[in-house]
Amino acid sequence: MSFFLETLAGGLLAGVMYALVAIGFVLIYKASGVFNYAQGAMVLCAALTFVTLTERDLPFWLAGLVTLAIMVTLAVAVERVVLRPLVNRSQVTLFMATLGLSYVIEGIAQLLMGASVHELDLGIPDLPVALGPIQLSRFDLVAAASAGALVIALSLFFERTRIGVALRAVADDPQAALSIGIRLPILWAAVWAVAGFVALVAGLLWGARQGVQFSLTFVVLKALPVLIIGGFTSIAGAIIGGLIVGAADAIAEIYLGPLLGGSVSTWFAYLLAVAFLLVRPAGLFGERAIKRV
Repeated sequence: MSFFLETLAGGLLAGVMYALVAIGFVLIYKASGVFNYAQGAMVLCAALTFVTLTERDLPFWLAGLVTLAIMVTLAVAVERVVLRPLVNRSQVTLFMATLGLSYVIEGIAQLLMGASVHELDLGIPDLPVALGPIQLSRFDLVAAASAGALVIALSLFFERTRIGVALRAVADDPQAALSIGIRLPILWAAVWAVAGFVALVAGLLWGARQGVQFSLTFVVLKALPVLIIGGFTSIAGAIIGGLIVGAADAIAEIYLGPLLGGSVSTWFAYLLAVAFLLVRPAGLFGERAIKRV
């Protein structure tokens, strides 16, 4: 039983970090109806920028502030230069724009900062911590706690502030939101800026966990089943979906993998997502599709 609990707890901790990545998608999709495939490239760009600055002897806190400024600027620039001119275009057009943008960001990052694998040390030792009958990684505990705190803060921010109220109004009815004076360009810029900050935190945590390398962009692929299960427009859905994916992945890898003769963590989450699509296409907390106005 203790081994099962340890596996489950480790999966839930990983699920919190999946949820953090998924929230970057949720914020943008909820505000504008755009599935931002470039979110993975933004995660990579944030981690690569930070580790490059620290390798050049910039203090940790200053590297964080500079990286944050760069990510917010990048996110707002993407919204204004790339996506705003595509207002009223089809969802396919918007998706292809963000897909192409992801390769542009990756290419520029590789050109400026190189393609080598970088070690990112956040000062959190990866040592076992005993919690009753189970042992967990200290890094995973701290990373999950940090990601969870940010997720809760974002949930409260978008639930109780004027920006959050405006965001919900846009999600419910964009035309009605315009008619009562909500300035969509300002709202979109604010949401993209927050998404840039989320990409920074996710990039630091995932980069410290598996190294800063270009495969870091593939973390978005694990966020996709999280979004399908939880719903593309719900922060709460991203949290629940992340926990489900993390726990199911970990348990399936330990108990189902040996029966099938190989690793199942690369595909089990997608099988689970397909099952949810068949039963509840909008996800657990999903809303109707949003059209950008």
